Amino acid sequence: MNEATITSTPPLLVCKQVSKRYGTFTALAPTDLIIPKGRIVGLLGPNGSGKTTLIKLINGLITKSSGEIQVDGHLVGVESKQLISYLPDRTYLNMSNTVSSVLDMFQDFYKDFDRERAISMLDSLGISPKTRLKTMSKGTKEKVQLILVMSRNAKLYILDEPIAGVDPAARDYILRTIIQNYNPEASIIIATHLIADIEQVLDDVIFLQNGNVMLYNSVENIRMQYEKSVDEYFREVFRC
Repeated sequence: MNEATITSTPPLLVCKQVSKRYGTFTALAPTDLIIPKGRIVGLLGPNGSGKTTLIKLINGLITKSSGEIQVDGHLVGVESKQLISYLPDRTYLNMSNTVSSVLDMFQDFYKDFDRERAISMLDSLGISPKTRLKTMSKGTKEKVQLILVMSRNAKLYILDEPIAGVDPAARDYILRTIIQNYNPEASIIIATHLIADIEQVLDDVIFLQNGNVMLYNSVENIRMQYEKSVDEYFREVFRC
């Protein structure tokens, strides 16, 4: 595994020999990662590489087979979950709800939810709080879900495929929202296979393949060392 000398900032996320097995199948091999505060990290790999497994382990949604995970010094549990704002790859919202009722739900669930920030972003898109989710286009639903996640004052934001299946204009908006609405003392992990679309916003990248970390390095180091973009280098590493 290639280690990046990224920053002396105190670590926000620490994974020590974390693994996940299902019987004889290893979804994630023993993995060591240290992600500092104030970084935007791309979690990159083909389908089945272990991205979602790692994300679910960090969020405490599945039980690890070995190792230890700490978020801002807290082991995965009730306290760590309060520090993470998570956007899954599939919606969990009731499509019959109005935007206003979803805002109410987030305000009830999360002490760090900034309703005014969410409303401001919704206003910028011309989305009325009275609108029902089921009447929206896919791209608009994606934007609303991202606004909800990014309106929390969290320590760690984890976004699983936030730009998959939406048009280029929606992708641009989503990336701007990510950049403009997170605490610089926090960090963001973005899992995606659409590398060219998000490379511009990334500080660091993690390459996963078959449950193994193949590389963890800064975008700057990759460009300097290999004289390639991250997308070009990724295609070279994972060439069939």
